[in-house]
Amino acid sequence: MFNNQSINKFIKICKKKFKQKKISLHPPIIERQDFISIKNCLNSNYVSTFGPYVNKFEKEIANFTKAKFVVAVNSGTSALHLSLISLNVKRNDEVLMPSLNFVASANAVVYCGAIPHFIESESLTLGIDPEKLESYLRKQTHIKNNVCINKKTRRRIKALIAVHIFGHACQIIEIKRICKRFKISLIEDAAEALGSKYKNKHLGTFGDVGILSFNGNKIITAGAGGAIMTDKIKIAKNVRILSQVAKQPHPWDYNYNQVGFNYRMPNLNASLGLSQLKFVKKRIKKKRELFNFYKKTIRQFPEFELIKEPKNSQSNYWLQGILLDDKTKKYKNRILGILNNKNFESRPLWQLLTDMKHFKKFPRMKIINSKKIFERVINIPSNI
Repeated sequence: MFNNQSINKFIKICKKKFKQKKISLHPPIIERQDFISIKNCLNSNYVSTFGPYVNKFEKEIANFTKAKFVVAVNSGTSALHLSLISLNVKRNDEVLMPSLNFVASANAVVYCGAIPHFIESESLTLGIDPEKLESYLRKQTHIKNNVCINKKTRRRIKALIAVHIFGHACQIIEIKRICKRFKISLIEDAAEALGSKYKNKHLGTFGDVGILSFNGNKIITAGAGGAIMTDKIKIAKNVRILSQVAKQPHPWDYNYNQVGFNYRMPNLNASLGLSQLKFVKKRIKKKRELFNFYKKTIRQFPEFELIKEPKNSQSNYWLQGILLDDKTKKYKNRILGILNNKNFESRPLWQLLTDMKHFKKFPRMKIINSKKIFERVINIPSNI
């Protein structure tokens, strides 16, 4: 029978480390230089979507990630939406994605009039299970005219969104191989993974398109914002135009040749992002130090297991997560209540997309392991 003793002891040890009355999950870290950068932007009058700061931010992100092309936008969700459009996802196309996922992926697919198609995750990385995915596609699809067709719905399966959860790499090489075999475009949701790598290659640069987020709770923030990464110049040019309401380049005239979106990142946000990016390596180092502290601490509590980076990867350890053992998982909500009542801010995983009322009508694999993961995972304070 679970009792409060272990969790109270765990909190007591951690509070000695953090030395704070309330330990937040992951607040933004604002540096002195951030104020200077924002002030310089304000003084320049380039505060909106036109100006040098956003262009420079794109170049710095490209240098850091080694992506050939980067387009900065106003959110990770906008980045997902434009990525889908750039890959020619149309109304009634199906887009594969894990049920264990933030809601933005499914929302972006619905924005396109397309169909989210939910697939299973595996416990090692918390990402897509490539073995089950390949088996499922063999049975459920066929290739016709170089297009993957769902045998049951007769719809085109156009793309797959692979998610790198908590900054940890999913099995991206295997997933990419499967996508190539079944003629499916690959989008990497690396919203949480700035600075994370697999085999020394930055996450978000394996697929046709990758996205980042600079929301206030990420390892660096622009206040709000996201970015699209690609090595394909045609995609880069398309999303850049689309993000600026499809305005055609001209010194003074207003010409538009398609429906566009007001998604461009403002310079004011980019000025903060530029300043924050200077600290990303230092923050990743501190994140790894925090992981090592939790790793040492959790050894004392056999009912908990710390989630760690997969083999051959270097994670930014954006959010620390613990797995409850089979005997303890039924007390997850009770444990969350104790943690938060003691000002040790913690959260469960996102609700599975397949459990959300407005997504219940969409196609899916048998979602079994994702549910088991959801029952066991708790995120604990990851601020540095």
